[in-house]
Amino acid sequence: MTTMTHDAPVATPPRAATGIIVALLSAVSFALSGALASPMLDAGWSAGAVVLVRIGSAAIIVLPFGLAALRGRWDLLRRNLPLVLVYGLLAVAGAQFCYFSAVQHLEVGPALLIEYTAPAAVVLWMWARHGQRPGRLTIAGAAVAGLGLLFVLDVFAGFGLHAGGVAWALAAMVGAATYFVISADDSTGLPPLTLAAGGLVVGGVALAVLGLVGVLPMRAERAAVTYADVEVAWWVPLLLLGLVTAALSYVAGIAAARMLGSRLASFVALSEVVAGVLWAWLLLGELPGLLQLVGGLLVLAGVVGVKLGEKTAVGVQQIPA
Repeated sequence: MTTMTHDAPVATPPRAATGIIVALLSAVSFALSGALASPMLDAGWSAGAVVLVRIGSAAIIVLPFGLAALRGRWDLLRRNLPLVLVYGLLAVAGAQFCYFSAVQHLEVGPALLIEYTAPAAVVLWMWARHGQRPGRLTIAGAAVAGLGLLFVLDVFAGFGLHAGGVAWALAAMVGAATYFVISADDSTGLPPLTLAAGGLVVGGVALAVLGLVGVLPMRAERAAVTYADVEVAWWVPLLLLGLVTAALSYVAGIAAARMLGSRLASFVALSEVVAGVLWAWLLLGELPGLLQLVGGLLVLAGVVGVKLGEKTAVGVQQIPA
């Protein structure tokens, strides 16, 4: 028997283990961006300039590999051009632009909390679009992970909500959910490297256009920045932002979503918030509190619950091989 769904086949244990490892690699890589960017912003860089360099340099790095992965199948790229455009505009440029717009009105904690409701949005989308009704374990795991996220982001200290900021954060959530849904779709035939390259190129161009028209402020500085009491040249974090937090993270994220499916991959990605707290501790000396550590454990427990729930999800059809 072969297990089939509209999202992705329920992974075999070895494939699932590999997928989770790759998803964690993507999450840890993504999470490094905040700790790397923070001292640069303090040094005078604008958020728009940091994001543009990050996405643009990643596009340059991944593009040759994405073209090579096509193996001359240009018709495959032409057929999926609308999908690549949506991926680049919503999942790459849109999510980045909307998040940085949100933090102009909200504190980072609540902005992240709203954006990271994306896994719940993915579950609802797969249910409404493909009839993949989540099981009890999936719902319970989502609830536990959500509670852990509240602790990790330390939102119980209290914060005020700005209507415009909430709207931008919700838009960022849509971009994040789009990332997981499109990344998990292997029916297009597009290699992960090609999808990542196309999305990064489209996203980089879109961010550049926003900068040229003045919507996204662009300001750069060449002053040295400091991490963990070590001073480094300004170009070092830029190189890491492009190579590790964008090129590696997007490619690994797409590959993981292909192995795990959009629902499970999106919940494993919640570990990005936990990793972000740890990176801030290591590089910026921002020590996480006890509640944040407890929250990290709850997020991991929730991911385990979602994984177990995937095995019994309603809507999975058994089709003879």
